Amino acid sequence: MSTSLVDRQEVVNFGCRLNIAEGEAIRSAVATAGARDTIVFNSCAVTDEAVRQARQAVRRARRERPGAEVVVTGCAAELERDAFAAMGARVVSNDAKGLVESYLPASSLFPREDGGPSPAGAILNSPEMGPRLRGDTAVYIPALSGADHARAFLGVQTGCSHSCTFCATVLARGTARSATIDAVLAAAQVALDRGQREIILTGVDLASFGDDSDTSLAVLVEALLTLPLERLRLSSLDPDRIDEALFALLTEEARIMPHVHLSLQAGDDMILTRMKRRHRRADAVRLIRRLKAARPGIAIGADLIAGFPTEDEAMFANSLALIDDCDIVFGHIFPYSPRAGTPAARMPQVGRAIARERAATLREANARRRQDWLDAQAGRTASILVERDGRTGHAENFVAVTLTAPAAPGTIIDVRLLARDGDRMVATPIEAKDIAA
Repeated sequence: MSTSLVDRQEVVNFGCRLNIAEGEAIRSAVATAGARDTIVFNSCAVTDEAVRQARQAVRRARRERPGAEVVVTGCAAELERDAFAAMGARVVSNDAKGLVESYLPASSLFPREDGGPSPAGAILNSPEMGPRLRGDTAVYIPALSGADHARAFLGVQTGCSHSCTFCATVLARGTARSATIDAVLAAAQVALDRGQREIILTGVDLASFGDDSDTSLAVLVEALLTLPLERLRLSSLDPDRIDEALFALLTEEARIMPHVHLSLQAGDDMILTRMKRRHRRADAVRLIRRLKAARPGIAIGADLIAGFPTEDEAMFANSLALIDDCDIVFGHIFPYSPRAGTPAARMPQVGRAIARERAATLREANARRRQDWLDAQAGRTASILVERDGRTGHAENFVAVTLTAPAAPGTIIDVRLLARDGDRMVATPIEAKDIAA
């Protein structure tokens, strides 16, 4: 969760990197609307826990700032609109979260005494704006995070056109829709102009970029590389959507960071079938072996779900073994929780306690794998992007680094990795002439 405070206008982002990027559009829209004493919760619904956190945050805000207007947007708001409205919150759809009209003061939304519509009311009910505010539009405008981070998150796609049985994303964000390449390039140039030297492309189903406009993620990446961009990183990718063009970019283009995060979800073929995933275990293993052979040192991350309905001990053992088989060092692991309206919620459940226990086991195995990998980094050199605090950063392979001496925020410097400190590496800045030493 991250928070951006502007005067008495507060935007609280839950969940994914796309929400972080879209949160900047929300912040700008709230400020432009002239809202005062307003709290916007940009919610997530990937798990029951994420929705619970949003509800809890709304209750706390109503209690601690009774005079503030509370607005809820994001995926949880889409799925539980009535529940949040009953809590006294204004609910804004995902597709309208970046629009100024969504945050106009409540007093401007009602008709004038003479019976005519207020300016805001006219906008909300107009044929042009009404569909946009109801989320009926197919246009996606790129979402760019703020200048307060060394790296820029750039959302280029929303929605999903797949039908994974566990996922409520399509219910919350609709089918897959992409921004235009020209619009993405313009947003990326904004980030570069303000001095951000790394861009992270993100989306609900990033690998499907362009499916709705006869282009592809590889074409977008190639277009971005025509800009004076120093570092480009891709967020989570479906393994079955990495075609040869994208594979070549991931393994041959130096400006694309050697760090691939895959939406694997499970390591057992029966569970993958019941999830309606489009790859099988052998496909994931084969892909990662190809990636590591073509670009030695590439770091692998993965999303994994523990305790999916019908998962027995043998099936879980296959997912556990996947961590070593695929050399997963950055695991995003969480227990399955049923989402209302999804097919998996109607399948035989294994129970939340078992799901949590299995998730903990996966996390422990992933932590051991990551620690061994980090220990092997000691003595190596790396290039890191220094965060705004001047004391931390990330290497090309996404190793988190703590510096022994401060460096200029937002710069890219060479360091020598000294030793592991928890899940981070301690590193010292080095002069260019010492790199080969």
